[in-house]
Amino acid sequence: MAIFRHSSEISDDARGSVVVIGNFDGVHKGHQTLLADARALAARLSCPLAVLTFEPHPRSVFAPDQPPFRLTSLRSKAHALQEQGVDHLFVLHFDRAFSLQPAVAFVEQVLVADLAARHVVVGWDFCFGHKRQGNVALLKSMGAKLGFGVTAVDPVMTHGGAVYSSSIIRQHLRDGAPRQAAELLGRPWEIEGRVEKGDQRGRTIGFPTANLALGDYLCPALGVYAVYAGRDPGVEHGAETRWIPAVANLGRRPTVAGEDLRLEVHLFDHDADLYGETLRVRLIDYLRPEKKFDGLDALKAQIALDCDQARAVLGQIGPN
Repeated sequence: MAIFRHSSEISDDARGSVVVIGNFDGVHKGHQTLLADARALAARLSCPLAVLTFEPHPRSVFAPDQPPFRLTSLRSKAHALQEQGVDHLFVLHFDRAFSLQPAVAFVEQVLVADLAARHVVVGWDFCFGHKRQGNVALLKSMGAKLGFGVTAVDPVMTHGGAVYSSSIIRQHLRDGAPRQAAELLGRPWEIEGRVEKGDQRGRTIGFPTANLALGDYLCPALGVYAVYAGRDPGVEHGAETRWIPAVANLGRRPTVAGEDLRLEVHLFDHDADLYGETLRVRLIDYLRPEKKFDGLDALKAQIALDCDQARAVLGQIGPN
């Protein structure tokens, strides 16, 4: 999948695509249904399938003081979109200046002049442009005049009659329910980040860890998880991630008077140097809350139990 950071600098083979517009945070099953419909449309029109998204997420621009909330980083989102058969990803930089662009100008400059969109797919309530002037009706009217089709997709419902929602997934994660989140996502939720040097205390007690900061990710329930971890080969290299069973602690490490929030991942039967690598960590099951122990010996004994429990869980559940 090709990724373009500027709509004015895309390759000729990416022009004339079916373009699906949205933030796609989580790329959950509702998003996947929409993408499947768009992929079928692209096949009928014999053209590529593209997604147009925005970075950073508009909410972080308009409400910068809100706690981190994202389900997917751009890299994680790109992985998920590639798995859904997307050929091209257009990533537009979103800031205050971009938000002032009139809706008509967005259509004329981005969708028509830059992307030469063959067909545009959006949600039924899609709004765009300065002060949300643009809507589906405007998009269809301009499409009829400027030569592109428009499809507005109704909300996708679960079998229980609820709308697939990133907000519901976020709540499951905050509640320590990664399995329920995975049911709505269609895959386990993952955190991706660069492995940082920690205090290396884990090595002294026989459980070395790869340490990741959460960054802009939503903070799920603190505690110990059964996880799969794998090096990220990069979306544009086409290589598959090799998933390794692991156990992880998300928290502040109260036993050793830690302060910063950190995801510490102990990979089973794996001793390669991961410093500086980008690691993908998929949360499979929540094992227990974080707690303070009476010294390192008690902590070490509990980690051994956590490892046994994680191995048992992961022996029944795969990474996908």
